[in-house]
Amino acid sequence: MTTNIGITDANRQVVAGKLAKLLADEYLLYTKTRNAHWNVEGPDFFEKHKFFESQYEQLDNFIDDIAERIRAIGHYAPASLNAFLKLTSLTEETRETKDSKDFISALLADHESIIMMLRGFITELGNDQCDLGTSDFVTGLMEEHEKMAWFLRSHLK
Repeated sequence: MTTNIGITDANRQVVAGKLAKLLADEYLLYTKTRNAHWNVEGPDFFEKHKFFESQYEQLDNFIDDIAERIRAIGHYAPASLNAFLKLTSLTEETRETKDSKDFISALLADHESIIMMLRGFITELGNDQCDLGTSDFVTGLMEEHEKMAWFLRSHLK
């Protein structure tokens, strides 16, 4: 059955591509946040262990929402690690230190990268692809990432 939601097939294809890239970035950030949760060490272990848990739980919800948005506009969400690694603009990393500040700095940089990408998507999706729904959805995600980045940044002061 065709998707008839008032957005051209070509525009829906562009939107789905942008959302797929976002999904890949979110999945990689989720994995890096899980890594911090599992492997953080130091005198602040328990506090940071719980903090990272709250952050990856939020990211898990974002991932599901993005995949469902891709489906709502009539496309299939990428769903393999291989696909995510091809689509993401973030980098995997291995670290020697397990200090919470190192984890937080790296995660903050990734959140800020996603925020900048989302900020660019808002106008493009609304104006160029005529998809105000996804533009609004992306605005909400950007605001959530801004809050998460604020929480991370606050731990570094």
